Amino acid sequence: MAIYHCSIKIIKRSQGKSAVAAAYRSGEKLTNEYDGVTHDYTRKGGIVHAEILLPENAPPTLQNRSELWNSVELFEKNSDAQLAREIEIVLPAELDRQAQLALVRAYINDTFVSVGMCADFALHDKGDDNPHAHIMLTLRPLEHGGTWGAKCRKEYDLDEQGQRIRLPSGAFKSHRVNTTDWNDREKAEQWRSAWSDYANRSLEQHGVVERIDHRSYKRQGVDKIPTVHMGVAATQMERRGIATDKGNINREVAAQNKLLKEIKARITRLYNWSKENTKQPEKASILELLKQPTPSKPTTQYGKIQALKGSAALFHFLQSNGISSMAELHAKITAMQDGYYALRGEIKNTEREIATLTKHLEIWGQYGANKHPKTDSEKALLESAAKYLNELKASGGGITPKKWTADVSRLTAHKNELYQKMQSMREDIKTVENIRKNAEQLAATTPPPRKEQNHDR
Repeated sequence: MAIYHCSIKIIKRSQGKSAVAAAYRSGEKLTNEYDGVTHDYTRKGGIVHAEILLPENAPPTLQNRSELWNSVELFEKNSDAQLAREIEIVLPAELDRQAQLALVRAYINDTFVSVGMCADFALHDKGDDNPHAHIMLTLRPLEHGGTWGAKCRKEYDLDEQGQRIRLPSGAFKSHRVNTTDWNDREKAEQWRSAWSDYANRSLEQHGVVERIDHRSYKRQGVDKIPTVHMGVAATQMERRGIATDKGNINREVAAQNKLLKEIKARITRLYNWSKENTKQPEKASILELLKQPTPSKPTTQYGKIQALKGSAALFHFLQSNGISSMAELHAKITAMQDGYYALRGEIKNTEREIATLTKHLEIWGQYGANKHPKTDSEKALLESAAKYLNELKASGGGITPKKWTADVSRLTAHKNELYQKMQSMREDIKTVENIRKNAEQLAATTPPPRKEQNHDR
């Protein structure tokens, strides 16, 4: 089945990353002229296609991968420079290779190259049902002469008379303005939406009924808990029959989503049925309706006993809930529906708290594991973890790993209790479904009231 995945991130020199390390995506051997490091991924498997797409004003020399990314590296002088943007997308497995390639080309050309970005992309497929593409994009616009332009420019602030505002230091007050809109907040949303549009159009053209959606379950109105991204290592272990923590989480989430979907569907059907029947006066008394003899009586002793037990359970449910009319039954089902959504909301809030605390613990573990860095990569991981923890502390949150761990355990237990309550709703749902079944059977065998006819004498 077609799945949606579109991640967007910035490749930063401050994190020990290099734009020339795009060799990983293309499977080439390239030397980064900025730091002299050679990246050799010629033995990497699963690379089925690599290509560079350029805007019209780009010099032909940038078709060479080494030329393209070394020119980016050498132009950026700062140690904390942002070098490139990377987008990773999962390709629809329902499409063949040529269709996948045509889809990716169209998406890149129309979305990125047409506005001036240089794009270097590679298709990866190891035959593990995870075909995907890596797209590397330049961050600076190209000038007409083929040189890299500025990412932003200085713009002076003006007073009410349109004059520059002089500061006490003697300089004029100014602010920076981006030369492109590529870093605007809404761009990521537009690019993610565009990928789902292009993919769905391609699926439709090839007669595939599956569709993808870039929106979260919440925004789609889908009552599901999202699974966690497995990643390559966990996926490979699961395929070898080795259970992983992420795999166990996703199996649990799948079972929970199945339960939520089942209960919601059953309650919705009962709600619609009871609402429709409250409009029919002849079905107003549910108790009187159920007191009528059933059309098919059991013939065996066991069957008679079970029928009596079933009838007793139905009447006990109605009497204990003070239900004698279809309107009162509809009110009860409405309350059950409200209870479902309230419970579902509490589950989602609990899941959200667990996810936040788990993220805190992961970063704390990353900080501890790289406390004495020996490589640039470890140093970058330490710096990013320290930045996260400092921001958390500055926002008023304490660094309390023991409390986080205890809270995760407490919230997980609470979440399990909520799911137990959700499962217990099945009993009341089953009882009301039996009431509906009996009522519909009786209604089907009861002849409609005869209409009186007037005869002229």
